[in-house]
Amino acid sequence: MISSRKSLTSGINFPFRFDDPDGGLENEEFLPSTDGKKPIRFTDFEGKTSFGMSVFNLGNAIMGSGILGLAYAMANTGILLFLFLLTAVAALSSYSIHLLLKSSGIVGIRAYEQLGYRAFGTPGKMAAGIAITLQNIGAMSSYLYIVKSELPLVIQAFLKADPNSDLWYLNGNYLVIMVSACIILPLALMKQLGYLGYTSGFSLSCMVFFLTAVSWSSSHSVIYLCVSSQTAYTIPILAFAFVCHPEVLPIYTELRNPTKKKMQKVSNISIFVMYSMYFLAALFGYLTFYDNVEPELLHTYSRIDPYDTLILCVRVAVLTAVTLTVPIVLFPVRRAIQQMLFPTKSFNWLRHTAIALILLTLINMLVIFAPNILGIFGIIGATSAPCLIFIFPAVFYIRIVPKDEEPMSSVPKILACCFAALGVSFMVMSLSFIFIDWTMGGGHAAGGH
Repeated sequence: MISSRKSLTSGINFPFRFDDPDGGLENEEFLPSTDGKKPIRFTDFEGKTSFGMSVFNLGNAIMGSGILGLAYAMANTGILLFLFLLTAVAALSSYSIHLLLKSSGIVGIRAYEQLGYRAFGTPGKMAAGIAITLQNIGAMSSYLYIVKSELPLVIQAFLKADPNSDLWYLNGNYLVIMVSACIILPLALMKQLGYLGYTSGFSLSCMVFFLTAVSWSSSHSVIYLCVSSQTAYTIPILAFAFVCHPEVLPIYTELRNPTKKKMQKVSNISIFVMYSMYFLAALFGYLTFYDNVEPELLHTYSRIDPYDTLILCVRVAVLTAVTLTVPIVLFPVRRAIQQMLFPTKSFNWLRHTAIALILLTLINMLVIFAPNILGIFGIIGATSAPCLIFIFPAVFYIRIVPKDEEPMSSVPKILACCFAALGVSFMVMSLSFIFIDWTMGGGHAAGGH
C-alpha cells in the first residue's frame, strides 16, 4: 500500500461495500474495508501518469472551442469587467474541484458517478452519468462541427481550389469521418487516459501558436470598461469556460503517487494556464477588431484575408487542437456509460472499443445529418454544465462529509449550499438567454465549451 494513498483514507471504516466486486471501470476497484483489518484503498490500479502529463491532460480538457468566442465576450464587457468575471470563474472552478477531491478522499472513490451513488444512491449515479454523457457529447459535436466547417475551407485556401468544385476532399462530411476514423478513434482506444498526455501537450502548443498569432496582429489603444445590452450574455459563456470536472477524477486515478494536495495542485496549475491563455486570446483579439469582432474569432480574421498564410496556419493549429481534445472528452463519457450499464463488470477490450465506436458514429451522424441539433445541445449544456461544475460537487459534498465532522451550520457546508444556489442561478440565467435568443432570432448567447 502506497503511503500517500493510505494517508488519505487511514482510520476510516465503512459498514458497506460498493457493488463493484469485479473491479469496475477502466481498471478501477472500490474496496472499502468491512472488518477494520484492511485500510481503505481508492483502487488497486497503480497510477503511472506524471504530474506534468496530468497537467497537460486536464488543461486540454478545460480548453474548448469557446476560446474563439472570448474576444467577442470582452467586446461586450470591456477589459476590466471581463478580467474580473474570468478571475471569479477560475476561482470558483478551483473551489469546485476542491469539493470533489475532498468528497472523493472521504469515501475512497475516484469516479464522479460513484460519488453520486454514495450521496443519493442509484438516482445520484444516474444523474451524474447522464449529465456527463450529454455535456461531453455536446462538446465533441461542437468540436467536430468546427472540423466539418473549417477544414474544407483551409484545404481549399491552401490548394487555391475552386470553391464551387465537388471534389471529395472539399466535402466536410467526408473529412470529418476521415478525421474521426484516422485520428480520434485510435487515440480514444487507449486503455488509460494518461497515455494522451503527449497529444494534450501538442494540442496546448497549437493554441499557444494561435495566441501568438493573435497577439502579433493586435493594436494598442484600450477600452477598459464597456457595459451594453449584450454584457449579460457573456456571463454564461464565462461561467462554463473551465468545464473539466468529469475528467478530474479519472486523471486523479492515473496520477503517480496520488494525494488530494497533489491533484489540487494539478488542477490549480491547469486552471491558471488556461486562465492566462483565455485572457490573452480575448485581449489581443479584441484590441485587433474592437466592436467588429465576431462571435468566432477565426471568422473575423478570415473575412479580412482568407488566403493569408499566417491565418491559414492558425486555423490549422486550432483544428488540430480541437481534434486532439475529443479523445480526452470521450473517456469520461465511456466511463459514465459503463458505470450506468455495466457497474459490476471488469475491464473488457471489446466493450471498451464498442462504446468508443458507437459514440463516434453517433456524433458523426449528428454533425453530418443534423447540424441544427447544436442548438439543442446549447440547452443541454446550459443545464448539465452548471450541474457538473456547481450543483453536484456541492450537494455531494454536503451529503458525503459526515455531520459530526462538519455540521450543516459549519462554514464549509454553508459555502457549499451557496455554491449550489449559484449554480442554479447560472442555469436559470443561461436558459433564459437562450430562449430570448430563439424568440428574437439572434445569436448572442452563442458560445460554449
